[in-house]
Amino acid sequence: MGQSIRLIIKNKKSMALSTEDLGTSGSGMPKTIAPGNHVLKINNVELEEFKFISGAYHLILHVETKPIEGFQGFALDKDNPDAGHFAGQIGRVKASQYAFADGETKSGVKIQRDRSILIFLQNLCKTMGVNEWMQAQNNKHDTIEDFVEAFNKTAPIKDKFLDFCVAGKEYVGKTGYTNYDMWLPKAENGKYAFGEDEGKVIRYAESKHLKKLETKEVSNFGDDDDLSMPSKPSTDFSLD
Repeated sequence: MGQSIRLIIKNKKSMALSTEDLGTSGSGMPKTIAPGNHVLKINNVELEEFKFISGAYHLILHVETKPIEGFQGFALDKDNPDAGHFAGQIGRVKASQYAFADGETKSGVKIQRDRSILIFLQNLCKTMGVNEWMQAQNNKHDTIEDFVEAFNKTAPIKDKFLDFCVAGKEYVGKTGYTNYDMWLPKAENGKYAFGEDEGKVIRYAESKHLKKLETKEVSNFGDDDDLSMPSKPSTDFSLD
């Protein structure tokens, strides 16, 4: 038979329970979004280097939900408390699961990093009804970095909300809690990752759109507990 477990309860002076600094908003709602269907606006976009392929970028969308009554989001500027807080949940969502990079598919199709990013931004502008801005940028910018900077400064996307489907995978953050690496899924069956018409947006399905952490069965409860850790990610790039 397995070793029995005894619980020893010692008498100690009772202490009052504090309800401050519990790490959530007043409503108990998370301050960040999770994979799923959401109505979101894009506050800005960012090029993030992908360290496994020289010159590759992820295009990150910094998104926010509509304002939530009674909710206090993250601070707009952590170094300036007077700047206020986000009115909705926020999130970092990759334009694609895979990084944008120059290369070639297995079938021989050439892929250009900058052109691929511009195509994504063009589709976004068309959907938001601001394609005139995109057309006006022709031959104005020497690099994709300059283009993205101009998009953030001058594109008329402020407070334009769209329906989104957000996919992702779970991972354990530095604090030990489950977080999400999120991206926009590929179009399927005539439906897309974002749009003005909810009926044309992919409906989120956990079985297809969420990669969950693998859990490891605990075999004992001694000092040598084998704690489950997230598996090493595979190479985050594909041209197919």
